[in-house]
Amino acid sequence: MILVLLGPPGSGKGTQAKRLINKHKWPQLSTGDMLRAAISNGTKLGLEAKSYMDKGNLVPDSVVVGLIAERIKESDCKDGFILDGFPRTISQAESMDNMLQVQSRRVDKAILFEVPDNELVRRLSGRRTCPKCGSMFHVESAPPQKANICDNCGTELIQRDDDNPTTIEKRLEVYHRQTAPVANYYGKQSKLKVLDATLEPNKVTAALEESLK
Repeated sequence: MILVLLGPPGSGKGTQAKRLINKHKWPQLSTGDMLRAAISNGTKLGLEAKSYMDKGNLVPDSVVVGLIAERIKESDCKDGFILDGFPRTISQAESMDNMLQVQSRRVDKAILFEVPDNELVRRLSGRRTCPKCGSMFHVESAPPQKANICDNCGTELIQRDDDNPTTIEKRLEVYHRQTAPVANYYGKQSKLKVLDATLEPNKVTAALEESLK
């Protein structure tokens, strides 16, 4: 199963991806992790990516897709993998489809986690993060036992810069303009399943598993 997870920031993709990994043992591919590893290892694609990044430019789609092409040849991707955060644009989706076709593979399903913008702003603006251990809390749905203090290590919690309402609205604007059309791309291929991600996580998981049958 080759699975693409789509949805705006705060829609719960990360939570559901972890559950899929635990149940099905499909690896989750992060283009950011792949870029960092390729640069660290000094591979040809890593050096090419670094040359763009050093100039402050975006890494071209061809390089990112090339990294994915190399990664999915590894044994843990034999039975499938999960992509979360890529493709972000239709051109990236097309490039990935072409690459997979060369390997006689294809995207099986794309899952869109749908949440209204006002709910996303509420979710994201209420998030609090521990800068020391990375634990996540929410002022409404998952507050710490002691106000603004991490339950796990006792460090004072912070609100990330990208979790303030103004920044969130800008992130959502970019999502709707660039990434939302990718859902239509997979819809035209009859590969898209839309989930109501406003439900509590266990119900979203149940709907997700049903959509994979």
